[in-house]
Amino acid sequence: MNLVERLKHIRIIRSIVYAVVGCITYPGLVIFNKMKIEGTEHLKDLPRENVLFVSNHQTYFADVITFIHIFCAVKWRKENRLGLPYYLLNPFTNLYYVAAEETMKGSLISRFFTLAGALTVKRTWRSEGKEVRRGLDPSDTRKIDKALARSWVITFPQGTTKPFAPGRKGTAFIIKNCQPVVIPVVINGFWRAFNKKGLKFKKKGSLLSVRFKAPMVIDYALPTEIILEQVMDAIEQSKKFMLKGKHHLMTALDK
Repeated sequence: MNLVERLKHIRIIRSIVYAVVGCITYPGLVIFNKMKIEGTEHLKDLPRENVLFVSNHQTYFADVITFIHIFCAVKWRKENRLGLPYYLLNPFTNLYYVAAEETMKGSLISRFFTLAGALTVKRTWRSEGKEVRRGLDPSDTRKIDKALARSWVITFPQGTTKPFAPGRKGTAFIIKNCQPVVIPVVINGFWRAFNKKGLKFKKKGSLLSVRFKAPMVIDYALPTEIILEQVMDAIEQSKKFMLKGKHHLMTALDK
């Protein structure tokens, strides 16, 4: 285990990282853009461990950073709002997030974000911009299993910021194996407000929405394919949602 891997498991280190990143990113989320949060009532009575948040994905970092802000605010008993960021004085650190190994090694900034609790995994179908089909890496699932055993974990089943991309079976395998409480999250507006990495503004004044749904009711005995279908429906990224909202049309127009 290298130094970064050791440091990211130390909560005081994550607290410092959250405070630094939180102070820098707060204006971009609340002042330069508008934030709409729904469903934080579903977070109040969750257990401290074995909770998996599954969400659609629109930027590399802004999505996760926003979740961290919200979890910290909820810890300070704020409901569906951030308010002033004094919650960063004592942030919620019982958290990890799944991220592509390739992305987290891309720059000094991404390496710093690794300290926030990144669980780096190998891309299932892409490596260095090339299409590469891989099987499920057991070491990747083991590190997620260990994180779930003691914390909350955020994952993005699609593994890409492309809307309505198919979900990865690895997410369903983890759900079936660990049987966590699964909280679906639907986000929107980040693709419009930020660039792909989520670190630069693309359009200020955008509405950023984050909606937490009630825990999923899952029969863990079902095949992984069925569980994955249920997850993709819950995060509104399945085929039946493809043409329902403005996002699909506006993304096509922006290209």
